[in-house]
Amino acid sequence: MTARQARRRNKTLWLERRLAWSRYRLRRFLRFSEQAARASGLTPQQHQLLLGVRGFTASGWTTISELAEFLQERHNAVVGLVERARQRGLVRKAPGTSDRRFVRVFATRLGVKMLRQLSAIHRHELRRLRTQLLAPPPSWHLAPGLGKEK
Repeated sequence: MTARQARRRNKTLWLERRLAWSRYRLRRFLRFSEQAARASGLTPQQHQLLLGVRGFTASGWTTISELAEFLQERHNAVVGLVERARQRGLVRKAPGTSDRRFVRVFATRLGVKMLRQLSAIHRHELRRLRTQLLAPPPSWHLAPGLGKEK
């Protein structure tokens, strides 16, 4: 192996380690978020739904299609999720103003209250994640010969 090939291999391994650790840290945040939602009495999907309703658009409401994009789910799956959340009193639906085929989804007072509680819980975890996300892997996880990034 030439010196150039060795440098390329080391850079590739270093990138893979950084990607792996970034992914690991993201997954830990997602797990934290799922557990926090369950502890507050929501399913993780209901928490994500409320985030989409309140935060995905600047209008304070969303359509089913927008929620499907936000959640990366099929339209019909989101229809069911919205209906279950409506039955729990977390959201309400209203027909579109100019096109009645569209359904606007709003968070109720209860939905907003629960989302605010969860958002406060997430604030600290997000701060921690921000400092760790792009940090290099811990040194005790370095393979022999990888050392510092060049």
